[in-house]
Amino acid sequence: MTNPFTDITEKNKQKLLRLLDADILNFNENTNIPKSIIDNNSIGIVVEGYIQIIRINYNGTNALIEELQDNDVFGSSISYLKSSDYIATAKENTKLILIDLNSIINFKENSKSYYNQFIKNLFLILNEKMQDKNRRIQILTRRTIRNKLLEYFNLTSKGTGSKNIYLPFSFIALADYLAVDRSALSREIKYLKEEGFIDVKGKRITLLYK
Repeated sequence: MTNPFTDITEKNKQKLLRLLDADILNFNENTNIPKSIIDNNSIGIVVEGYIQIIRINYNGTNALIEELQDNDVFGSSISYLKSSDYIATAKENTKLILIDLNSIINFKENSKSYYNQFIKNLFLILNEKMQDKNRRIQILTRRTIRNKLLEYFNLTSKGTGSKNIYLPFSFIALADYLAVDRSALSREIKYLKEEGFIDVKGKRITLLYK
């Protein structure tokens, strides 16, 4: 993922944040981020930490919508945060930069090279997020748990160019990401392993059918 401050010096970064009236917020591990903060007309930048955005389905199950780590960008205009069904949780101690979107749009010194670079970086990030969402749709439209898993494995393998996949999250989070029952996912992974499709060692999955 593109860093929002790529090709911006630390000095200009601090100047930009000051001129944009950016706020620095800190959240402890396993703390929900208040809706009043993330549901307004602003964007957040994760300085350090780890956030999960979860949707609570009508039947009480969770679906992992998005994971945010260092330098990731989110906001009500680019992430699914408007509905009360969505919860953003800091899964570890997390520091955020929060910027009012109007401050970015109405920036008075918009001829500054560091501002233009910042805008360029934001557009690149939005493009990357759209690609991620399209990839997610491609996975979720598969009807069975097995096909969702294999599609996820195939797309991840294609992206890295390797038959070895390292899960960026736990198997519980993988079930939430695929929007499937956790026990059913565990059974399907077991079947795929027994049938010689995959080998599993911790979070490393080797595709044996490639």
